[in-house]
Amino acid sequence: MKKTLLASALLAAMAAPALASQCPALMAEIDAAMATATVDDATKAKIMELYEKGKAEHEGGDHAASEATLAEAKALLGI
Repeated sequence: MKKTLLASALLAAMAAPALASQCPALMAEIDAAMATATVDDATKAKIMELYEKGKAEHEGGDHAASEATLAEAKALLGI
């Protein structure tokens, strides 16, 4: 019984990172790309608008919407 509980706890602990949202990683990619971006000012403004929207969605718990919004920002950056 103890071995089963221990194995279950270990499996749950290992699976947790895989279930976590990708929002922070996407935001980090956008931050890094913006440092060297060669897009025009209007596109940069749109990217930052999407970034802020995605960040707000993430903080609000809507991770699916956040990931979609941040992916749109990445597409504008060409990454």
